[in-house]
Amino acid sequence: MFLNCGQLLPPLLRHADVPARITESFILSGYRFPNYSLAQCLLSAFQPTNETGNFWTHFLPVFIFAFYFQEPFGLEGAPPTSDPFFYPLWNYFMGVLCLLMASSMAHLLNSMSLVIREVCFFVDYGTISAYTVGSSLAYYYYIHPRAGILELGIGRHNNTHQDPSSSSSSLSSAMPEFSVFFETLYIPSSCLVAIICVLACCNTRQRWRTYRYIIRTLVFLLPFLVASTPIFYRLLHSSPYLPTSSSFSSSASMAQFFCRHCFWLVVSAMFNISKIPERLSPGRFDIWGHSHQWFHVCTFLSILDELHMINGEVRAILLHPVLVVPPATPPHLPGPTLASTYGVMLVLQASIASIIAWFSWCANSIYKPQGDQLEKVFLSKRHLKCH
Repeated sequence: MFLNCGQLLPPLLRHADVPARITESFILSGYRFPNYSLAQCLLSAFQPTNETGNFWTHFLPVFIFAFYFQEPFGLEGAPPTSDPFFYPLWNYFMGVLCLLMASSMAHLLNSMSLVIREVCFFVDYGTISAYTVGSSLAYYYYIHPRAGILELGIGRHNNTHQDPSSSSSSLSSAMPEFSVFFETLYIPSSCLVAIICVLACCNTRQRWRTYRYIIRTLVFLLPFLVASTPIFYRLLHSSPYLPTSSSFSSSASMAQFFCRHCFWLVVSAMFNISKIPERLSPGRFDIWGHSHQWFHVCTFLSILDELHMINGEVRAILLHPVLVVPPATPPHLPGPTLASTYGVMLVLQASIASIIAWFSWCANSIYKPQGDQLEKVFLSKRHLKCH
């Protein structure tokens, strides 16, 4: 569709010229009317709209993340990339990739219609939740208090001279009351919390609109706390499988990246809730520099530090044989399997997809009639201006 008397893309609009549903607080211009074709949406990535920066700040990081992600596969002694040892890492990769792609595409394609706009952001919320479970799988198998004790070929690195009885005793003292949670409830809890987050965030698009940014930000604090349990434990307790100096070095490195990870998450939350800098000068940051762009930048920096932390733990398991205690020492951490990694993510994604389908159906019944009427009014106004 060529609007505005033959221009390739429709002209950008001010907040008063578009449906109130698509306006953002303190953003006064740079809006696209929600009647773009797919081709126009794709072209708009190269047009300075108020969504252009939102797209690029999560699309370009895909390539940066992929570059650093492949680091563990080149380590000396690393198993093949298809080895079960790397199943959790691949699930983490898929979680991050889906998050970044869904976020960038949601900002690029949301101007096709009011209904598609809703669906885009439902998918966005779903991928954020799936990412938290992908992180949990990586934490469970690489940062778990007994990470490295795997029923896998990784056992070939086992050159430790630890006495089995002392290892077992150390293990009992290292994981008292947390043992049941880590072994039985950790992954199911992460999945349950992820589903709750999708339900809550999708609901903010149909109710609780006044406090939607606060709710969405705080809702994702819960999966962070649940997923990070192994990290909190590791930081508070030295590993029973490492000499004191090695344990301190491993924990110090993890603590550095985890603190940076938390720092960027806190900064991103502040941008998302405060709407600074556009709150201080409405209209000045409509295209570049508004809070959602900084929110994207900070969330990616937090993911990047999380990746460095996970890679560091994978490197420690692969390169430090003292991490692996004798296989006969009970109890052991079962190694990753297709069912415990890809299977978990598949079931979770199916659950999230069903939630998204339900909310999308509700959005279609609410916004499609409104969208059709708004487009007729908009087209009639544009026709009068052209003549």
